[in-house]
Amino acid sequence: MKKIIFTTAVLGASAVASAQTNVTIYGVVDAGIAYENNGVASVTRLDSGNLNGSRIGFKGSEDLGGGLAAAFQLENGFAVDTGTLGQGGLLFGRQAWIGLNGGFGALRLGRQVTGFFANSDTFDPFENSLAGDSERLFNYFGDRTNNTISYGYETNGFRTRIQYGLGEVAGNSAAGRTVSAWGGYRQGPADAVLIYQKTNDAIGSNSARTTLLGGNYDFNAFRLYAAYAWNKGVQGRDVDTRDALFGARVQVGDAGALIASWIRKSNKTIANGDADQIALGYVYDLSKRTALYASVSRTGNDSGASYNAAAPGATDKLFNAGIRHRF
Repeated sequence: MKKIIFTTAVLGASAVASAQTNVTIYGVVDAGIAYENNGVASVTRLDSGNLNGSRIGFKGSEDLGGGLAAAFQLENGFAVDTGTLGQGGLLFGRQAWIGLNGGFGALRLGRQVTGFFANSDTFDPFENSLAGDSERLFNYFGDRTNNTISYGYETNGFRTRIQYGLGEVAGNSAAGRTVSAWGGYRQGPADAVLIYQKTNDAIGSNSARTTLLGGNYDFNAFRLYAAYAWNKGVQGRDVDTRDALFGARVQVGDAGALIASWIRKSNKTIANGDADQIALGYVYDLSKRTALYASVSRTGNDSGASYNAAAPGATDKLFNAGIRHRF
């Protein structure tokens, strides 16, 4: 009898906790076949996360009263093809943060996505995915930043966020430090964003800086995308490059979407260091959660460049096709 009473008490306490805290478990499983020729050799792979990164996540919030709420998100990335952890083997490599939300905005502490990753759906028709992923030529700073303090605010279509990533090097606060900010506006058919990020090297003496302006406009029958980025600083050597993107996303029937983009990287410091990428993709929704996809891209390099390829001047060709399911 004592055991039954104890169990009932535990269940009652759990019910109270559940009523106060809203927790969601979600995920994505994505796998497909990929064929790539990097200009020197070719390979056929079973890849994970072509359309959306495979993941399992936990997010929730607790109403603290007075318009204030505690919030958290823990998101694990994994590879379907091997069953291993993603993001270099981190347990919650995609996101891991806790914070407060209220009328003042949102404050977050932890590992968080960069402004480029967070806004990729605004300036990239491939939304940082498939063979046309803009990150193949654009600088995303690795998608995520550790040890980050961020503040964001949204109102009437406007959004902004400021991020400060601590380098955590004793005696040198500049080493490994990241500072970034972005502001955007999304209203009706228009969506635009301006992003800036500066990341210092391991000793704090040099930095890499990127500024990106991009957006899209919905013409009902199709959506046009454009972006331009300035990259400067030192990344092993002096860097002064420009990235330009033009793309489109066309709805095909009720369930299909045809995607295309062209990207140009211009190098101001290396002779014959430019590159172009052209890509085409198709996504078909079998349901609200499950989709089939296929995409192809070609990256051509000048004689002094080797983006996505195995040697300077080589051409990379990538094709992938697969299935994605959300839960």
